[in-house]
Amino acid sequence: MSHFYLKPKLFSVMKTYTKEQLVKDVIAGIIVAIIALPLSIALALASGVEPACGVYTAIAAGFVVSFLGGSRIQIAGPTAAFATIVAGIVATQGMDGLFLATIMAGILLILMGVFKLGSLIKFIPYTITTGFTSGIAVTILVGQIKDFLGLTYANGIKPIETIEKLEANFAAMSTFSPQALLVGVVCLAILIIYPKFEKRVPPSLISVIVGVLMVKFIPGLDAGVFTIGELYTIPAGLPVVDFAGMDFSLAKIMAVFPDAFTIAILAAIESLLSCVVADSMVNSRHNSNAELVAQGAGNIASVLFGGIPATGAIARTAANAKNGGRTPISGMVHAIVLLLVLLFFMPYAGLIPMPAIAAILFMVAYNMSEWRKFVSVVKSAPKSDIAVMVVTFVLTVLFDLVIAIEVGMILAAMLFMKRMSDESAVTGWKYIDTENDADGLELRVVPQHVRVYEISGPMFFGAADKILDIELKDFTKCLVLRMRAVPAMDATAMNSLETLRKKCAERKVALVLSHVNEQPLAVMKKSGFYDAVGAENFCAHIDDALTLAAKL
Repeated sequence: MSHFYLKPKLFSVMKTYTKEQLVKDVIAGIIVAIIALPLSIALALASGVEPACGVYTAIAAGFVVSFLGGSRIQIAGPTAAFATIVAGIVATQGMDGLFLATIMAGILLILMGVFKLGSLIKFIPYTITTGFTSGIAVTILVGQIKDFLGLTYANGIKPIETIEKLEANFAAMSTFSPQALLVGVVCLAILIIYPKFEKRVPPSLISVIVGVLMVKFIPGLDAGVFTIGELYTIPAGLPVVDFAGMDFSLAKIMAVFPDAFTIAILAAIESLLSCVVADSMVNSRHNSNAELVAQGAGNIASVLFGGIPATGAIARTAANAKNGGRTPISGMVHAIVLLLVLLFFMPYAGLIPMPAIAAILFMVAYNMSEWRKFVSVVKSAPKSDIAVMVVTFVLTVLFDLVIAIEVGMILAAMLFMKRMSDESAVTGWKYIDTENDADGLELRVVPQHVRVYEISGPMFFGAADKILDIELKDFTKCLVLRMRAVPAMDATAMNSLETLRKKCAERKVALVLSHVNEQPLAVMKKSGFYDAVGAENFCAHIDDALTLAAKL
C-alpha cells in the first residue's frame, strides 16, 4: 500500500503551477466568496443557528478542505443538505450536541478515508439520494414561508418538524406582512430573471443589495420587515467558542451518535458527488479517500471555529470552475476573502431583510429539489425503486434525515435481496426419450439412477432454501449438482448444501459437483464440505461429472 494514497491534490498541482494560473485562481476565489457570503448566512439561518456561523463554516471548512482535499476545485462550506438535520440537533440537543456530533462525524470521515472506504459510497442507491435531496428541498421551502410572508409566531412556539412549521404558519396567518411579501417577491424575481441577462455578478448579491435598499429608502416598508440585525446578534471579529458550558458526558455522546453517523454519511455522499461533477468540468480525477480525510478535518475545524457541519458545495464548486479556478488555491482564496469580510464588513449583514434570505433559500430549495430527476424515476424505474425513493422522500419531510436514510437503506437492501433471490434457481434436468424424440438426439445421456440439478444465480441466505427443495427418488444412486452459473455463495447457502450432503450420505447417494466457481469452491473448502464430499467428486465439466456418475 502506497503511503501517498491520501496525498492532497494541492501538493500534486503545485509542481506545474504558473503565475497566470495564480491570477485566475485568485479571481475565481473572490467571485466564489461573493457567492458564498449571502448563501452562508442564509443556510446558517435555515439551520437554526446564528447567521455568522455560516460564514465561520465557509472560512474554516473551506480553507482546510481545499488545503487537504483530493479535488482540484472543490469548494466546501455550509450546504442545504445539512440545514434540516442541523436545525433538528440544535433544537433537541443544543449547540453542544451539534458540536459533539460534528466532531464525531469528522472523526468517522477521517477513518473512512484512512481505511479506503471512499468507493463504498456507491452502494447508496441513486433512488435514496434523489428521495432525501428532494425531501430536504421541501423542508427548506416550508421553513422559509414564515420569513417570506413576514409572519410572527406566538410566544413559546418554536416548530421543528415540517408539519409543525406548516401548522404554525397557518396559526400565525393573521400577522401576515404585505411589506415583507413585497420585498420577498422583488428579491425572488431578481434571482429568477437577472441571470438570464447577466452572468458575471452573482444574483444573490444583487438580490440582497436591492432588499437592503428597499427597506432603507422606501417609506413605510421597514415597519413590516424584519432584518437579520433585529432578530440576531451579528458579532464583529473572530468567533469565540465557549467550551466551559458544554456537556461532553457519555450519555450526550450516545444521544448524538446517530446524528453524527448521518452527518458523516451525508458529507461523504455530497462531497464525493460534487467531486465527480467537478472532475467532468475540468477534465480531472479526484482522490476520494484524500477528500474524505479533508472533509473530516474540515468539519472538525469548522466547529472549533464556531461553525456548523460542512461538505462540498456543488453550485459553488461549479462557479469556481466557470470562473477559471483550476487548483485548490482558489478555494483557499475564497476562505481568506470571507475572513476579511468577517473582520471588516460583518456588521453590515445585520441590514439584510429576512424576506431576501427566504427568497435565496427558495431558489436553493428549487435548484436542489431536482424535480425533473424525481419525475423521471417515477416514470421509468421499476416499482420497487420508485417505492424506495418515495418512502425516503416522505420520511425526510415528515420526520428527519436519520430515519429516512435508515429506512431507505433497509428497504433498498431487502428489495435487492428479493430481486437476487428471484434470479436464483435450482432446477432438475428433464428426462427425454432420446430414441423416439427427434429433439432429444443432441442431449446428454443420463443413466436412470442419476439425478442432475442445475443451480443458477447467487446462492445467499435469501435463496438458500431452494437447495433444500432438491428431491431424491428411491432409485437414485448419484446426485449431480451443476454449478457453473453460481458466482457466489454465503454461509447460509453452504449450511443448506451441507444438510443436502448429509441427506445423501444417509440414503447412500453419491454426490458429484460440476464446474464449481472460484468463490463457492473457497467457501466449500473452508467449511470442510470439499473434504467431506471428496476431491475426486468435483469435476470441471458436466460431461466428466456424468461419466463419473455412470461409474458410481
